Amino acid sequence: MDSRFCLHCSKVIEGRSDKKYCDVHCKSSYQYQKSKTETPRFYNKVDNQLKLNRKILKQYNKAGKATVRASVLHKEGFNANFFTHFWKNSKKDVYLFAYEYGFLKKKEGNTTKYVLVKWQDYMES
Repeated sequence: MDSRFCLHCSKVIEGRSDKKYCDVHCKSSYQYQKSKTETPRFYNKVDNQLKLNRKILKQYNKAGKATVRASVLHKEGFNANFFTHFWKNSKKDVYLFAYEYGFLKKKEGNTTKYVLVKWQDYMES
């Protein structure tokens, strides 16, 4: 009989002929280690940036509306090119959103700032 070995821990495998791992823990560990060496997929990069943007916007917008210098947000890793949806107000300002936290880029003199808002029910229509 031909001996087969676990891809993760190299123990001899018993059981089905197509089995690659000795148990579920070795299978999980092997897949995790493999995923760490692979280059991140595009979807994962986008998802991670959206989550980071949301976290940063939430951190700087405790009261529901705030104004923050763009440089402060960018230092934290914020990237305005990643957003989930937008809303245009009656003044035709377009707020971009990372989930329920929105931002509007404003220029005041030589300083770029973001007006931060939280999604409200009236924005639905």
